[in-house]
Formats: sequence, C-alpha cells, structure tokens
Amino acid sequence: MADDFTDSALLLVAHGSTQNAESAAPAHQHADALRARRLFAEVRAGFLKQQPEVSGVLQGIKAGRIFIVPLFISEGYYTEEVLPRELGLLTNDDRPFARVRHDGGQTLYYCGPVGTHASMTGALLARAADIVEQHPFPRRPPGRDTTLFLAGHGTPKNEHSRNAVEQQAALIRAKRVYADVHAVFLEEEPRIESCCERAATRNIVVVPFFISDGLHSREDIPVKLGEAKKRVQQRLANGQPTWVNPTERRGKRIWYSASIGTEPFIAEVILERVREAAAG
Repeated sequence: MADDFTDSALLLVAHGSTQNAESAAPAHQHADALRARRLFAEVRAGFLKQQPEVSGVLQGIKAGRIFIVPLFISEGYYTEEVLPRELGLLTNDDRPFARVRHDGGQTLYYCGPVGTHASMTGALLARAADIVEQHPFPRRPPGRDTTLFLAGHGTPKNEHSRNAVEQQAALIRAKRVYADVHAVFLEEEPRIESCCERAATRNIVVVPFFISDGLHSREDIPVKLGEAKKRVQQRLANGQPTWVNPTERRGKRIWYSASIGTEPFIAEVILERVREAAAG
C-alpha cells in the first residue's frame, strides 16, 4: 500500500534550545501527528541543543530502515555539516557526504530539510495574507501598497544558509502579489532591522522563515523591528504575544506573523521528504 513504512522508523531532527521551551514544540507537534497515522514502526524526535539528543535517540531505534528528516529551513551549516557529522555521514570536509548509510543491518536515509520544499511558497503567502486578514487596520491594505519581508537566520558559517530564504523571496516577487519582496536576516546582511528603510511602501508584512516560535521569532525579531526589549520580555513572562498587529514603527505600519514551521501541513512535507528518499 502507499506510504507503508511499517518496517521503518522516522526520526525528526530539530535544533532545540535550553533557553526557550517553545523551540521544541514543532518537532513534537509533527511527530505526534505522524505517529497517530501509524505509517511507521515508530516516530521519534531528537535535538541538537537539548534532550533527547539526536545520537541517543538514534541508538535506541531498532528498525531496519531509519528515515531522518531535518526540521530546518535551509541546506546550510547544520544540515550540511553538523548533522551529517553527528549521523556518521560526513568524515571528510573535502568531499560530499552520502545521504544513505548502511550500518550493522540498518539503513539510514538522510532526507532533505523541510524548508526547501516547493510547497513553502504557498505557505509563506498564506501566512502573510492571514495575519493581515486577522488584524485589518481599518481594512486590509492592497498588495501594491505593501512590502513583504521574509526573515531568516543566516550565518557566515555556511554560504548556503541564506539560499532558501532568498529563493522564496524571488519566487514570491515574481508573482507580483506585493509591491516588493525582500529577504532579511538575523546574522547576515541585509539585516532585519533595515526593513523600514528598505520598504518604499507604508505597509510592511514580516513572516519569520523559521521552524519554531522560539527565542529568535518571539524576542529577537520583534526587538529588531523596533519593539522595546523590556516590553518584549514582560510580554513573554506574562504569556502574551510579543508583537501587536499592526504596530507603527519608524513611519511604517508593520504586521508580524508566527513562524512557518508551526503549520500543520509540515507533516505532509515530512512525508514527501521520506518518499523522495525511499524512491532514491
């Protein structure tokens, strides 16, 4: 039957954080959703920066086939260097790593990250539209009067880290739904704090192209968009949203959405990555 992986295990790998409990939520959310469908012998979640760690979870899996899906946005530092090394797929930095590893009667399939899947374009557009629909002021501004920013992490550690964000910005720009579309980053240029000066329009929509609503999306980005850090921390402590939609900053009206990785459809993207790996 289709999608019969009952002889296989699925391992979702996420970044995780010891500083913010919300960082792990999407991994558990999607693992629970796929576990309920009973397509796999078992579904587990492992993390790089918190418990349970990836290596320990992997050692406890007994299935003959293990599909490992990175809950990351891009092919970059973590998916091309850190995780392959953790999984024993990368032993020499001067050569590409293998995505399939045979080890003691088990076969490991290292799948592509969810954030580079083609369905992300529609998901980002939907998330941007939804946040304005939910908070019109006083009515939803037309796309021609709005600039969309996709906010990514970026890192100088790997030149590919920014690619997924820039590619999605280009794809959405080509659809001409908005006056303009830009990719901005936490740790690379152009920076998130430049949104107001880069936008030629009065209205701005910012969608964090992150997996989780963790420290970066709930605290760092709102501060970089102009919210006072003390106020953000007070709202976090009280369990309140850290950004009020829309908020006026630097002469712009800004809407800010939740991260893309919390969308339920990500479970289907995970399955697509498994199917691709199984098909070779």
